[in-house]
Amino acid sequence: MILTAIAAMAKNRTIGVNGDLPWRIPEDFKFFKDKTTGHIMIMGRKTFESLGGPLPNRLHVVITRQNNYEPEGAHVFSTIGDALDFCSEQTDSGAWPEEVFIIGGGEIYKQMLDSTDRILLTEIQREFEGDTKFPEFSSEEFAEIDRSHREKPVPFDFVTYERRD
Repeated sequence: MILTAIAAMAKNRTIGVNGDLPWRIPEDFKFFKDKTTGHIMIMGRKTFESLGGPLPNRLHVVITRQNNYEPEGAHVFSTIGDALDFCSEQTDSGAWPEEVFIIGGGEIYKQMLDSTDRILLTEIQREFEGDTKFPEFSSEEFAEIDRSHREKPVPFDFVTYERRD
């Protein structure tokens, strides 16, 4: 199983504000859709709720401490370990592809960083106010292997980082 964190992050590491994105970048939405369609997505409860319901053609795995949380269209776990075991069963059986996406929020990214193999980060080249941040990671842990720049609607880069051996 390959664990890939996928996020859009402002220059000041902001990834969200009040359960939403503080920007609208259509090309980033398309990138997210293209990458995650047909895959398992791991997320926290608030991230799942911010989606407005399950996204089509994806398996939703939600991690929450909230008891009796049983949303339609999601598999719910109380620990990251249990969620990863479930995802591993799904990928090992061939039911879902090997790459599993971590889609947030900030605390899930942070807690799963040590297990993350790849990071797909849309780096927005300006600061935005927000209440959720992407965790710090070092170039000693992750190597940048690809960068593709865009100018509109704001300057941003699609960047791929791979965990160093």
